[in-house]
Amino acid sequence: MADDIAASASRARLSVSSWSLHRALGRPDYYGPEHALSIPVASHGRGEIALLDLPERVAKLGITTLEICHFHLPTLERGFLDELRSVLEGSGVELFSLLVDGGDLTDHRFAARDQAWIRGWITVAATLGARRMRVIAGKAPLSDATLAQSSAALTALANEASQSGVRLMTENWFGLLSRPESVITLFEQLDGAVGLCLDFGNWGGRSKYEDLAAIAHLAESCHAKPQFTGPASLDAADFTRCLELTQAVGFAGPYTLVYDGPQDDEWAGIALVRDAARPFVAAS
Repeated sequence: MADDIAASASRARLSVSSWSLHRALGRPDYYGPEHALSIPVASHGRGEIALLDLPERVAKLGITTLEICHFHLPTLERGFLDELRSVLEGSGVELFSLLVDGGDLTDHRFAARDQAWIRGWITVAATLGARRMRVIAGKAPLSDATLAQSSAALTALANEASQSGVRLMTENWFGLLSRPESVITLFEQLDGAVGLCLDFGNWGGRSKYEDLAAIAHLAESCHAKPQFTGPASLDAADFTRCLELTQAVGFAGPYTLVYDGPQDDEWAGIALVRDAARPFVAAS
């Protein structure tokens, strides 16, 4: 199983996140561990498409890899999860990762609760056939204590996920992993147990490219999120430079297109990002 999981990330390809279609899905409400697994069902079913429609629609864009945010699942009932997996397989779309967008493994009050909540998503990811599950390393400011706390929690979660055939990932996101130095230190402690999802859009400032370049070699997946200069105009110079950073280190995984630009036509936005990223996949 470990070899199968490793092989799934060994080729460059385009992917898309369900976040890129948050508006089309009806903007379902976000929820986290403070709500346990109580899905805000009233906020589902009001979009132009349903989650079950997504694989086929994505495949029509020429994209056959997908990531799904946890809060886009309208139910966790086994029947629905089995149906979604069947739809994915029938559409020829790989579910690369379940994105667990809640919880704080470094919270001084609720870390244990949040770790248990995150653990509950492992079964969901495995049932859906996801190769990966991405979690947040921690939202607390960096310190030796918070880094050690995150490392211990991630290692435990990674071991449990591995038993279900799912590889755990985290991301250069929030307070703990807001600098390349902390990412590198954490991954040295994790010793290969956890993968990195590199997100272009999470870091900024004058040192953005230098910072991303410092951790790009660790990336197993990439959230290819461009900046926008207008309703239908992405910052091509910025996006290209970020893509070049991954190409320089031989990145061979999914470039997951993340569109949250200003225009509400998300399909057009995804197509725009796809066309900008496609040459880097073809060149890999």
